[in-house]
Amino acid sequence: MARPPQSIAVKGADYPNKRGPGRRFEIAMCLPGEPVELRREPKNPADSRAIGVYSARGIQIGYIPADYAQWLGGQLQTVRAIFQSAETWGAAIRVTFDGSEPVLPVEKPAERQVPAPDPDGYGDDDWLPREPEDDFGGI
Repeated sequence: MARPPQSIAVKGADYPNKRGPGRRFEIAMCLPGEPVELRREPKNPADSRAIGVYSARGIQIGYIPADYAQWLGGQLQTVRAIFQSAETWGAAIRVTFDGSEPVLPVEKPAERQVPAPDPDGYGDDDWLPREPEDDFGGI
């Protein structure tokens, strides 16, 4: 049984690419739903199990986190991924593990907060009438 679709963080957005535009610029160019390519990097000096994430234009946007890359590497033939969203820390991708095309997750609409009814109908509750003070300070 295959794992259900999952959103995965893409790390390393602040590191420069060897050629081409920077990763943050490329992330900004990506549209939700665009395919992304996952590439093994066995010659990566930092981690031989590293998996790079590349945009639809072939520009690297980052890496799969190491803890995911370890088990994802063995399944890469059936994994499919799309760009999900740009985030402050990098990007998120949506991944399926059974060879099917991933679909963006449906976001729940934010609950609408209904304001409390205005008791007097004037809409100026922050201004409350008060008793006038006499000129003598209560003397």
